[in-house]
Amino acid sequence: MKSEKVEALWGHLHWLTVLAQQGSYTAAAQRLGVSKAAMSQHIAELERAAGVPLVQRTTRSVRLTEAGQRLVDGMREPFERIAQSFSSVRDLAELPSGRIRVTAPVAFARQQLVPRIAEFLRAHPQVRLELELSDRLSSLATEGFDLAIRHTAAPPDTHVAWTLCDTRSLLVASRAYLRRRGTPTNPQDLAQHDCLHYPRGQDTPTWHFQPTDPRRRGSTPRVTVAVAGPFSANNSEALRDAAIAGLGIALVPDFSAQAALQAGKLVEVLDGWESVGGFSPHIYAIRPYASHVPRAVTAFVAWLRETLAPGFGVTS
Repeated sequence: MKSEKVEALWGHLHWLTVLAQQGSYTAAAQRLGVSKAAMSQHIAELERAAGVPLVQRTTRSVRLTEAGQRLVDGMREPFERIAQSFSSVRDLAELPSGRIRVTAPVAFARQQLVPRIAEFLRAHPQVRLELELSDRLSSLATEGFDLAIRHTAAPPDTHVAWTLCDTRSLLVASRAYLRRRGTPTNPQDLAQHDCLHYPRGQDTPTWHFQPTDPRRRGSTPRVTVAVAGPFSANNSEALRDAAIAGLGIALVPDFSAQAALQAGKLVEVLDGWESVGGFSPHIYAIRPYASHVPRAVTAFVAWLRETLAPGFGVTS
């Protein structure tokens, strides 16, 4: 068959895929917005061009023949690419719209994301945001998430990752605790303090430190301290609140401690030293690889990068 005749049947192929999805001429015609007679005529023309039956007709429904099914299976991926391409072109002329499904860690979402989210939604009134607060590492593709916000040292190679901001791990305590137990002046002093830690497996918890000043790191080795205390939790909000209550010295991300430090409920300890390996130094937005990213998702990532870029340092 000449290529011109094949090209004339491209629309017919799409109608066949819709017929396969809908299971009847009536339903397929309604989906396409055409008459049932036109639907039947297009399929008949396609069968004549193919030289084999493509559809088995019954009184109640239609089924594809083996040839028809093979043709539909072969067309599925190309038509999906066409739909994605058209969607990407349409995005150029439209405002961001639609639903974005996002998963984010509990502490970070509660403390930093949710208080800011109204700003984004007011600026993009056609976007609906569905946020799941979970510390569980979700499978984005299988669970239908468009985006994950992750506090991690190594985003997966199978996904696209944008760095949203840097973070620091801070040692914090209440003034009441420090008055009662004293203020540590070097990492080794922590062995004599109540330390509130994030449990990581069954090993004895250890904290690692290096000088904050890079010029000192060559002459001052890293220090590792085995710590113990009356409380541990796998949530930085819980550790922060325990420190505010005077239970001990907590190692938490700066985004968890920011508000309490600004309010004077907590103070930093061990000036001149920084934690190594406590929490990741970066927060990422992660999504699966895709040939087309919805404009709403792109806009949300751009907003996240802009609003979180200043980080979580304490300001006066």
